[in-house]
Amino acid sequence: MLQTTTRKLMLGAAALVLSTLAALPAWAQKTRLTVYTALETDQVGPYKQAFEADNPDVEIAWVRDSTGIITARLLAEKDNPRADMIWGLGASSVALFDSMDMLQPYTPKGADQIKPAFRSTKNPMTWTGMDAWLAVMCFNTVEGGKKNLPKPTSWADLTNPVFKDSIVMPNPASSGTGYQAVYAWIQIMGEKAAWEFMDKLHQNIAVYTHSGSAPCVQAAKGERIIGIGFDMRGAKEKTAGAPIDVILAKEGAPWDMEATAIVKGTKNLAAAQKLADWAVSRKAYELYGKYYAIVGYPGMNPAPPNYPPSADSAMAKIDLAKMGADRARILAEWTKRYDGKSAPK
Repeated sequence: MLQTTTRKLMLGAAALVLSTLAALPAWAQKTRLTVYTALETDQVGPYKQAFEADNPDVEIAWVRDSTGIITARLLAEKDNPRADMIWGLGASSVALFDSMDMLQPYTPKGADQIKPAFRSTKNPMTWTGMDAWLAVMCFNTVEGGKKNLPKPTSWADLTNPVFKDSIVMPNPASSGTGYQAVYAWIQIMGEKAAWEFMDKLHQNIAVYTHSGSAPCVQAAKGERIIGIGFDMRGAKEKTAGAPIDVILAKEGAPWDMEATAIVKGTKNLAAAQKLADWAVSRKAYELYGKYYAIVGYPGMNPAPPNYPPSADSAMAKIDLAKMGADRARILAEWTKRYDGKSAPK
């Protein structure tokens, strides 16, 4: 009799636990989504907060680093993917993954509303674009004036010997802004002429940084006279009072696009699709517009103060798929030639 009573009590307790679990709110049963990104550190918090507010059953776990490192990590994990999702990585890298069949086909809800250039041409799509960023020249007018140096207007101007040790740019192996500059020069000038240009430019480079933002910051502080860097950082530093001009080179501005994609092999496909859907929503593009002047949603013009005008028309003609496919070969050649001036990691 005692055993029967005990058994009934245990069964009743088990049923109570199960019914309690079933009644728990959605937030208590979250899916943890591993998201690889090269977003700036001040972006990851707001992006996570905004998405999770609309999707309380999904929790983002960021893995963040520079474009080059995240790209290399995803390639190394190709046969055993650890990421569920990419949210905020150069489209040239994402296009490379696409060519290697590393992305899960999925057309997000509402993707037909975004600009054609910000969409995969495949059906179903394999990626969507978020925003675009450009490489600009940040020229410190005060320090340049002290040395009576001319303000550059073209990439060719940067090879002038008067700029020796006065220029800083990102290492393209670690920075997306650096790689997009190198690749754009190849597209604009032709490969042979571009390497000849970079040989001359190298003579004027003080250091290659591992950040796309650092060159314009250094120019803003007067540590260097010219920084080849991230457009939005240049505008931000100028708005904060730095004596810099933010210049779009007349030959064309290098650019890349941040993209979103689901990693093939994810065990959390439903949650990844929720993020893919949210990433192309109007709310998402309004968020992207707080950090970038060019976004993929039609009719939005979020350019901040001191952002160079006519940036859209200044963008060089870039083949993003080829930019991704040629990445390893170009970076190997660049490293062999110029890595001796790279900043310590």
